[in-house]
Amino acid sequence: MENSTLKSFLSLKYSVTLKLLIIGFLALVLLIPNAFIVSIIEERSLLNEEAIKEIGSKWAESQEILGPILSVPLVYETEKDGKKTITTEDYQILPHQLKIEGKVLPEILKRGIYKGVVYRSDLVIKGNFVVLDDFDKKDFVGFKTPEAKVSFGVTDLRGIEDEVDFTINGEKKQVNPGTGNFKMIASGFSILMGESDLIVGDSIPFTIRLKLKGSKNLSFIPTGKTTDVHIQSPWTAPKFDGKFLPNNRNLTEEGFTADWKVLELNRNFPQSWINNAYAENLKSASFGVDLLSPMEDYQKSTRSAKYALMTIGLTFLMFFLVEVLGKKNIHPFQYAMVGFAICLFYILLVSISEQVSFNIAYLISTIAVVGMICLYSLSLFKVKKYTFILATVLLGSFGFLFVTLQMEDYALLMGSIGLFIILATTMYITRNIDWNRMSLGKSDENPDQSS
Repeated sequence: MENSTLKSFLSLKYSVTLKLLIIGFLALVLLIPNAFIVSIIEERSLLNEEAIKEIGSKWAESQEILGPILSVPLVYETEKDGKKTITTEDYQILPHQLKIEGKVLPEILKRGIYKGVVYRSDLVIKGNFVVLDDFDKKDFVGFKTPEAKVSFGVTDLRGIEDEVDFTINGEKKQVNPGTGNFKMIASGFSILMGESDLIVGDSIPFTIRLKLKGSKNLSFIPTGKTTDVHIQSPWTAPKFDGKFLPNNRNLTEEGFTADWKVLELNRNFPQSWINNAYAENLKSASFGVDLLSPMEDYQKSTRSAKYALMTIGLTFLMFFLVEVLGKKNIHPFQYAMVGFAICLFYILLVSISEQVSFNIAYLISTIAVVGMICLYSLSLFKVKKYTFILATVLLGSFGFLFVTLQMEDYALLMGSIGLFIILATTMYITRNIDWNRMSLGKSDENPDQSS
């Protein structure tokens, strides 16, 4: 009876199935500290976003260029019951041609350990207005020329670094803050046309030279019948967004150039209207460029932590195969130590990447964790060959993860291919193992002799 009990105990102790269940349970339990690590990464990411917003609030916010728009008061005279009434309506005219050329020079500002992208830009806006006559001519008397003005929208006026050079019809004009029409252009500046005569069909050329700083984004609203925008910058990682993508773009290690061409038919508002009829439609056609990294370091760290189960599972599989093929007995506690070491990789990654570049942080974290696990495994395996194989597996796993993080668009494809290769390799290595007769540890010891 005693011999039978001892035999059953030893059989349970060296059971492959039991060990697999314990290893699987440990891997799932290790997802708990990994979840806390993901939470820490997200918290640091939020702190980073707050720091970037604070940098933008001190420097200048994202800038959106709107205009210029020519506003001409129309004078109407009506008569009823012998009494004449004079009314005015603002006739809004958009440019016939609008060309914008600009250089955007990015800068990195720090708030503590966090960094934000800001920029200085030098913009030249050229074009011309054509005075149209598509308004209601009934009871029309004429233009109220002295009150005609040209308004230009800039999101954050703090970003204007120098006096604005505004020339219209060959005459340099005094620039005034505010537009007087906050519903159409909430923030910006304007000029008065003065006593210039406005004749239907006349072309009025203009040139605006503007030095403007902002943060993260620079956008434009295509107010021209034909709007051409050319932007160049030494920033190597632009993100083009908005309603229109560039017709031409060129990305190099020295920076980028981008060209947009937007026609009147591409947008949802006409060339002219009365009062604020299409004020709400203007922003719907905005387009521009973000000066952002292709993928933020915190986003990379979060994505890498999501692969924790794969890395832990692959490492545990390696330890388990050493147990099976090398007749070694590894305690679950030792599995747990290795699993916690892998979890430590992700917290090392995010903390070091806050001080140096992500790639360097990844290299340092990989060397530290792989080195620690391999040194620990030397005392468990007692065979250097197994430790060398483990180091190869770990370096291959972290190397594969690094490549996957760089290939953002193909991450799912790379992940699925990697898992397929891992499973196929495992199936090949274990194809000749008789799991029904397999035991762990010192399987050559006879339980009957122990009694």
